[in-house]
Amino acid sequence: MLRKLSQPVTVTAVGSDNLPHHVFAPRLLPEQLGDREFCRDVGIRFPYLGGSMAKGISSVQMVEELGRAGMAGFFGAAGLPFSEVEAAVDRLTDADFPCGFNLIHSPHEPDLEAALAGLYIRKNVRLVEASAFLALTLPLVRYRTHGIHQAADGTIVLPNRIIAKVSREELAEKFFSPPPEKFLQQLVAEGSLSAEQALLAARIPMAQEVTAEADSGGHTDNRPAMALFPTIAALATRMEQKCDYPFRLRVGLAGGIATPVAAAAAYAMGAAYIVTGTVNQACVESGTSEAVRRMLAETRQADVAMAPAADMFEMGVTVQVLKRGTMFPMRAAKLYELYRRYDGLESIPDSERDKLEKTFFKAPVADIWRDTRAFFLTRNPNQVERAERDQKHRMALVFRWYLGQAAHWAKDGDPTRTMDYQVWCGPAMGAFNEWTAGSFLELPERRRVASVGRNILFGAAVLTRANILRYQNIRLPADFRIEPLEDTQIKEYLA
Repeated sequence: MLRKLSQPVTVTAVGSDNLPHHVFAPRLLPEQLGDREFCRDVGIRFPYLGGSMAKGISSVQMVEELGRAGMAGFFGAAGLPFSEVEAAVDRLTDADFPCGFNLIHSPHEPDLEAALAGLYIRKNVRLVEASAFLALTLPLVRYRTHGIHQAADGTIVLPNRIIAKVSREELAEKFFSPPPEKFLQQLVAEGSLSAEQALLAARIPMAQEVTAEADSGGHTDNRPAMALFPTIAALATRMEQKCDYPFRLRVGLAGGIATPVAAAAAYAMGAAYIVTGTVNQACVESGTSEAVRRMLAETRQADVAMAPAADMFEMGVTVQVLKRGTMFPMRAAKLYELYRRYDGLESIPDSERDKLEKTFFKAPVADIWRDTRAFFLTRNPNQVERAERDQKHRMALVFRWYLGQAAHWAKDGDPTRTMDYQVWCGPAMGAFNEWTAGSFLELPERRRVASVGRNILFGAAVLTRANILRYQNIRLPADFRIEPLEDTQIKEYLA
């Protein structure tokens, strides 16, 4: 009765009071979860998104697999050379399924953020996941408003959609608000918008969809989903009324979602869609190494820690990473402690600097600065100019070299650097491993991103139907449990 989801069922069953009850279990398919208008607008069958993971960990292959399965994935553009992002765009923009790309806030490299936004505009990328933004920026506004026009019936047409990932109410409000007037006027002044387009842009939100990001891997404020989501959802209702938008504002949920139970809870709270992350990194299509996938398969919920972020190191921003099997969180924290304590590399005591060179860098500090300088001369010469004037900034760039390389060592599976692997990971990975223990999904080589997604959706639908029975005073069997199923089995139950 629970698993034949395609048909409504009316039966008489014994309730928890040992009396017969007439109960009804309505038809409930995975595509009925979440917001169906959202799915229609984006062009997907299921309210399920694969979030972007930096350095191409959410790979082209992953985006393709999710798209072909009726879901949508975001390519992880953050931290990649511009040419690699452009190649991914060229491969995916002609796909016959919806897909998106990440645009991450880059406060230390605004030119890179602007270049990526320009690439997405030039290549007609219509869906972007905006992440780690501390405030709205001109490139983001330029992307959102590009091509805005009014249809014959007066409807405002927005070719470019932003799904913003936030963990704070004040940031959600910025994305639910119209673009800042100062940015619109700047775009008009430089010829990127007409005066008429600016007037239209003042009537639309920066993002119709905001993802409430709870405790997750990577950039996170470790917010509890049960508190965060209702707050952002209530804000969406207020902003919709305040701004009198011609359409509904929607809120999705990310962070901690890697099992059917978590997904069912998200949809029960009213999430228009869910976004998965860490669990996708453990799948064979991810752009990370086999070594990392094996580490993730052994992860438990307490095996994570916060560590300084490479892209916002000087600001004290942290990311959630795996601590089991690696020393990265402790070593990264040590680097930030040294950065806070000393004015430059030359000020660090010899004993501390010797430890850095032998244990962390495995090379003289002078060699690290030489390589870092060469990198930034190509990527952002302004950083080199500043570092040669400011010794503390030079120290920050050298320390950021280690943080950045630690992610590469993990992604490449460098066996000589296992203790330095930086693996973005949230506690949801442990929940997934617990749920899949003893099933085919326990094995790293059997984890495919579409199969994982289908199991999470199918299980969420079954659990939602089970709750309908519980509300009718029906006691479910004590051993009732949603177990991972092969794709052929799921199709049978949905028939």
